[in-house]
Amino acid sequence: MKGKKVMITGANSGMGLAAAIEMAKKGAHVIMVCRSLERGQAALDQAKRESKSNAIELMKCDLGSLLSIREFARQYDDAYHSLDVLINNAGVVTIKRELTEDGFESMMGVNHLGHFLLTNLLLPALTRSPQGRIINVSSGAHKIGNIHFDDPYLTKGFTVWKGYAQSKLANLLFTAELAKKLQGTGVTVNALHPGAVATSLGVNRKTGFGKGVFALLKPFFLTPEQGAQTAIYLAESSEVEHITGQYFYKRKMELPTERARDIELASRLWDWSESEVGIRTRLAPTDR
Repeated sequence: MKGKKVMITGANSGMGLAAAIEMAKKGAHVIMVCRSLERGQAALDQAKRESKSNAIELMKCDLGSLLSIREFARQYDDAYHSLDVLINNAGVVTIKRELTEDGFESMMGVNHLGHFLLTNLLLPALTRSPQGRIINVSSGAHKIGNIHFDDPYLTKGFTVWKGYAQSKLANLLFTAELAKKLQGTGVTVNALHPGAVATSLGVNRKTGFGKGVFALLKPFFLTPEQGAQTAIYLAESSEVEHITGQYFYKRKMELPTERARDIELASRLWDWSESEVGIRTRLAPTDR
C-alpha cells in the first residue's frame, strides 16, 4: 500500500478509524473523511499517534448534504490527480425518522445516496489509478430489506430496521450496477458485511439516547479492528485485484439475497438515485 491514496468516509471512529490506522501503518496516504472537524481532528491525532505515520490528513464532508459532497469532490480534485482506494464506510442509524439537509430520510440519504453521489464524483480520480478499488460497507441487515419505491423516505410506517435494511440493500444493488458500468475501466467495486461490530452507530450524539443499550451489548460484538479486517483485505489484497461486483464476509465471497442480485432492481435504483442527487452519470474511461 506504500504511497497509495486511500480515502475512508466516517473515519473519525469505529471501523473507519481502525481502517485508517491500519492503512497508514502499511504505508498508505490516508484521507480521513469526517462530518465534524472537531471529532475528526481528535481522530486524526489518534491515527497519527497509533500508526506512527504523518501521511494522514483530514477532509470535511457531510454525506447528508449534496452541496457538501460536491464541494468536497471539487477540493479533492483540485488537490490530487488520482485515488487508489475509496472505502465507503460512513453510516447512520436513526431510531426516529430524521431528514437530511436535502429532505431525504437520513439512513437512505447518508448510507446510500450520499455515497452514490460521492463515488460518482470521484470516479475520474479512481480511473486514473493503476487499479482503483471501491469498497462499500453494507450489512447482513440487507437480508430483510426492500426498496420502497412507492415511499422511499418512509413517510408512513417508519421503523429503524425498515430504514436501515433498505439502505444496506441499496448498498449491494449499487455495487452490482456500478460493477457493470465500470467494466473496461480497471476499477473494481465490492461490498462487505463487517459482522456485528461494537461501534457507536445508533447512539444519538445530541441526546445520548442508546448509550445504555450499547454498553450492555458491547461485550458480545466484534471490536472495530476486527470489523475492519475485510475492508482492509479488499483494499490491499492481490487476491481480489480482478474481482468486482461481489459481496464479502470474513474475507470470503458470499452470495447475498436473491433481491440483492436482481439486475432489474439494481438498474431501477440507479436511475432513481441519479434523479434524486441530480446527476447523469457518464462512466466512459478517462485518460490515465
